[in-house]
Amino acid sequence: MSSLKEICSGLPLDPLPPNQGRDPNVPHAPIRTPNLTAEEERLALRNALRYFPPSHHATLASEFAQELRQYGHIYMYRFCPTLRMRAYPIDQYPCRTRQAAAMMLMIMNNLDPAVAQFPQELVTYGGNGQVFSNWAQVWPEGTNSGYVQRSPHGSFPQSAFLTSRIWLTNVIPNYSSRDQYEKMFAMGVSMYGQMTAGSYCYIGPQGIVHGTMLTVLNAGRRYLGSGDLRGRVFVTSGLGGMSGAQAKAAVIAGCVGVIAEVDEAPLRKRHEQGWLMEVTSSLDQCIKRISTYPLQSGWWAAAALTYEGQRLKSWPLDRLKLGRPQVNRSAVKVTNYYFVSYREAKSAKTPLSLGYHGNVVDLWERILLEFERTGELLVDLGSDQTSLHNPYNGGYYPVQLSFQQANQLMSTDPDRFRNVVQESLRRQIKAINKLADAGMHFWDYGNAFLLEAQRAGAEVQKVGGGATEFRYPSYVQHIMGDIFSLGFGPFRWVCTSGNARDLAVTDNIAATVLEEMSANVPERVKQQYNDNIRWIREAGKHKMVVGSQARILYSDQKGRVSIALAINQAVADGNVSAPVVISRDHHDVSGTDSPFRETSNVYDGSVFCADMAVQNFVGDAFRGATWVALHNGGGVGWGEVINGGFGLVLDGSEEAAKRARLMLNWDVSNGVARRCWSGNSNAYETIQRTMEENRQLLVTMPFPVQDEHVLDRALQG
Repeated sequence: MSSLKEICSGLPLDPLPPNQGRDPNVPHAPIRTPNLTAEEERLALRNALRYFPPSHHATLASEFAQELRQYGHIYMYRFCPTLRMRAYPIDQYPCRTRQAAAMMLMIMNNLDPAVAQFPQELVTYGGNGQVFSNWAQVWPEGTNSGYVQRSPHGSFPQSAFLTSRIWLTNVIPNYSSRDQYEKMFAMGVSMYGQMTAGSYCYIGPQGIVHGTMLTVLNAGRRYLGSGDLRGRVFVTSGLGGMSGAQAKAAVIAGCVGVIAEVDEAPLRKRHEQGWLMEVTSSLDQCIKRISTYPLQSGWWAAAALTYEGQRLKSWPLDRLKLGRPQVNRSAVKVTNYYFVSYREAKSAKTPLSLGYHGNVVDLWERILLEFERTGELLVDLGSDQTSLHNPYNGGYYPVQLSFQQANQLMSTDPDRFRNVVQESLRRQIKAINKLADAGMHFWDYGNAFLLEAQRAGAEVQKVGGGATEFRYPSYVQHIMGDIFSLGFGPFRWVCTSGNARDLAVTDNIAATVLEEMSANVPERVKQQYNDNIRWIREAGKHKMVVGSQARILYSDQKGRVSIALAINQAVADGNVSAPVVISRDHHDVSGTDSPFRETSNVYDGSVFCADMAVQNFVGDAFRGATWVALHNGGGVGWGEVINGGFGLVLDGSEEAAKRARLMLNWDVSNGVARRCWSGNSNAYETIQRTMEENRQLLVTMPFPVQDEHVLDRALQG
């Protein structure tokens, strides 16, 4: 069995490890179809062999060629370590620096089978979000040799302060297409880092639970007029990587969440992990659970009277005698009556997360059928979180095919599979549109759902809308964008000891910091503080840890800096037993430029400019991040987005505190300043307040046009 010492010592070449092939006991990525020419296949094989001395080429060439033709990529399964990949306590890594050990810990956490979606294909989440392109890249060079900067070309000396590790997966814009990506990935020259897989900062589905909970809560506030979602029904799809958070988030938000998933493996995984309360493959059971679940004492109900299938009238329960409703039977012929749950009930239903093992299109169409039959709209809120950035290679499963049939067709007949996917998307949108017309509120989760539906010919266009607008808003446009502009985003940390006590201590540190700060914040910011204090105080009881002892918490700039400094001091004092890695999701205030998601509420014409991600990538490196990352791809598709991320090790030193101050202040303010310059009023107020608190900060403020007639006269003249 491999050991941590062996893994940190570089590729095992003398002797070569035995080729165990693919492990049948773990899920595997769908077969890719890059359509390489004979010369491109030859180049892919040449590129794979360059990791190894010529003495091994004869042995490896044939198996690598077989992998390429069988799976569409050379994963180098022979070099998959036999040691269980997980986040071992940091002191067990044989590295000379804590920074290097922390990096290895984060890499191994992202490849932990409990965390990773397809661990042997190095896919952490999203169907194709990878930590590395192949297993040869996992075995580090120079990790225990001190301060190094490692790239595919080697390890280079670096100063003690500037220890950032730069990982770049990007291409020239004109070649940043989905087809070009498939070829480049097959040839081993690029990979899909998603948003936090390639930067080693994915922490399991917990990484999106908090943001999903905030999205659902604020959707209730915006669309339903209340943040109290007890008794409300939220329907969506996806229980894989990031989407696996939806079930837990729905319960924490207090609503009834129904999540469809076609693949039984992730559905069972979420159920076993306690993230999903119930599982069913019956549409009848789904309808039963959301239409009558559960009628408790104090609840109101309604008696719905139907005549020839048409709903006529409803009465509150207190106006009915037990048994049959009292009606004038001479007025109408009663053919059927029954009790249904009363949507505006004053008392609450118990939160529920129900996993439907089946296709979400079937679920939407059945909910529509119930509405057409009874007049009862069972769903209040709807969305979709399938991996539609990758629609034709396992990110979306069409309703016309079984899971197994789809996996086969996508590799044997890609063109036909594409047509079937687009037909399925049109059906899904048709059902959603009818339910939305009846009063359901639907939003796009920034997963390229509406973008791909539009490309499929579905009716999602917005009359008079811009290039990034659809019939349904992006959740950034309507829900989370203003929160980002206030400076709040998904800050996160990992306790490298692996000790649950350390996580509990850091939870309490964060809660205490926010409670102290919340007394002196503007009223419009106070709600965000209250939401986040509630979250962090209750986080431990929801048992969200999968893999490393990690936590996520939405916080603003001042909160992030204060929490980081307090945790660093706790490490120095011994109250936290080992260093803590801080990071964030790229889906943040300034981590991502994505015209269909993170920057969809930027309206000054710069929505297609990769400003924030690139600036943060460079600025974080200069200000002392332990490692930084820049990715093409992410949750909306290759060529549609640029993401910038970082990792920073808090080891209790003054140097770590200095880096945290420098880097975190920049990391947030840069994005708020960009959003301010584009005209966002929340960002304008936020950056003004930040400049008042930090006199060294000077941001160029925009002068708004106060009289629109000035423009009219100038353009008409």
